[in-house]
Amino acid sequence: MTDVPSTASSLCEAFQNTSLRSPDSVALRTLGDAQVITWRQYAEGVRRTAEGLHAHGVRPGDRVGVMMVNRPEFHIVDTGALHARAVPVSIYNSLPPEQIAWILDDAGVEVMITEARFVPVLLAAQEHRWRARVLVSIDQPAEGALTRDQFETVSTGFDFDASWRAVSSTDLATISYTSGTTGNPKGVELEHRAVLGNLRAVESVLGTVPHPRVVSFLPAAHVAERVFSHYPSILHGYTLTCCPDPADVVRHLIDTRPHYVFSPPRLFEKLRTGIEAAVAATAGDDRKTIDDALALGYEKVDLEQRGAAVPAGLAVRYDQARIHLTRLLGAVGLDHVQVALTGSAPVNPDLLRFFLALGLPGLEGWGLSEACAFATMNRPGSMRLGSAGLPLPGMAIRLLDDGEILLRSPWLMKRYHNRPELTAETIDSEGWLHTGDIGTIDDEGRVAIVDRKKELIINAFGKNMSPANIEATLKDASPLIAQACVIGDNRPYNVALVVVDSVIAGVEVRPHLSGQDRLDAITALVTESVARANKSLARVEQIKKFTLLLDEWLPGGVELSPTMKLRRKAISARYQACIEAMYADASDRTAFTERG
Repeated sequence: MTDVPSTASSLCEAFQNTSLRSPDSVALRTLGDAQVITWRQYAEGVRRTAEGLHAHGVRPGDRVGVMMVNRPEFHIVDTGALHARAVPVSIYNSLPPEQIAWILDDAGVEVMITEARFVPVLLAAQEHRWRARVLVSIDQPAEGALTRDQFETVSTGFDFDASWRAVSSTDLATISYTSGTTGNPKGVELEHRAVLGNLRAVESVLGTVPHPRVVSFLPAAHVAERVFSHYPSILHGYTLTCCPDPADVVRHLIDTRPHYVFSPPRLFEKLRTGIEAAVAATAGDDRKTIDDALALGYEKVDLEQRGAAVPAGLAVRYDQARIHLTRLLGAVGLDHVQVALTGSAPVNPDLLRFFLALGLPGLEGWGLSEACAFATMNRPGSMRLGSAGLPLPGMAIRLLDDGEILLRSPWLMKRYHNRPELTAETIDSEGWLHTGDIGTIDDEGRVAIVDRKKELIINAFGKNMSPANIEATLKDASPLIAQACVIGDNRPYNVALVVVDSVIAGVEVRPHLSGQDRLDAITALVTESVARANKSLARVEQIKKFTLLLDEWLPGGVELSPTMKLRRKAISARYQACIEAMYADASDRTAFTERG
């Protein structure tokens, strides 16, 4: 482990410790070292940001809005706000103006720091209930916003060192607005002590290597990205490679060769598709060598999952074969990974089994914003497929009679911002956080997540089912299925809306096909995939009919939250005609539509 001071009581103190310990190490970079910022330069930027905020009227406890893609300036501004004793509030850049206005008004943000590309949407947000006192464009001049030079004004009478030293462990580190699948977002208030407590608990489980490399590509408005990259960078001195477009993450992985990776399963699904395509393109003896190596990996993983000893001979043969498997991981930038953590959506066990066989140290975890991102996690060397792992040290966990998971720990949220009634409903008088997730706990204390309490399907015959698990099975059956939404509540059978991945369709469907011929080819592939998924599902869970949707569902849109969670009520309303047609049609044919 890295020698990291464990006594810091605030993220500001941790940042100062790190910047003094490794001033010339690289803190922040972009693809191909186009931009490189050392810890000394990072600290200078933090000072300038804090001084600029004070010069423009920001005082302790004030909220500072941040709306950026993943870029070095985000980290500088967010950390600078903390040093000014302000509370950074990061906004998803995919949100429409009215939702942005609601969040910023609810948080009380008056100073907003953004990029030139987002200035127009923030000006549009001001046509609603929110007004900015100061709007800053951090990269390029933009009409209606201050430039970076105009913002970074030296503030007379501001004592930078006294400011950050005055930050308390109980001060807010951020207000993180959960994206929500219904209603307005909820502002989760997280204190410095909660963030640091969660970081140290995760470190005790995963450890850390000297000068670790990480790619930052998930939205910084989400607590998981902050707790996996931004905050541990401050504590441990990571080198963060900033990826401004999640669609370009593979190039960044290859460029960075990260030690730690965290993502919902969709990234790993795409990486698996790429690896399998590379294997399929290999011929002759090389193909046989890879197939044999992967077979050894599966044999080893399956023994470990059964709790059986791995024979010495198998272990030796697998170690010898690892060179071929490591090359496959290297092709997608994963060959230096110490921990590959996934969660925040159902994880098909076969996906992790594949990567474990390759030798990737894959782990599944679970958590929520209200618990500072991570609550349970499998341990390195002790991964159990289908399980979200054991509670983190310091995290107590129990189940209600209906299976709802309750959590209690020192790093729960302080409250929901401006929502005292909802806070009281969520954290009871004994300090237990009611998560809304249904789960199980086995004899070893390992947690498995069934589904959201409010999203369970109860069909017309009274059978309870998890739509999320069925959807994960559909997506795992073929990379062609980008999204799936299962419907079946109070219905005689399950149907699904299936969204096609256009990139994968371009690979799997012959390029000369167009029009109806192309649609027929895609339909045939999806039909095969649904049939394959149904073989893995109980009879009552199986998909009887599906509607193929040829347009994308985008994060932050009608169908998906910014964190890629299905907005089920909105989907049901938008596609009501498609859904009713599947139940009204007595035939076995599949319906098709394009989103309009």
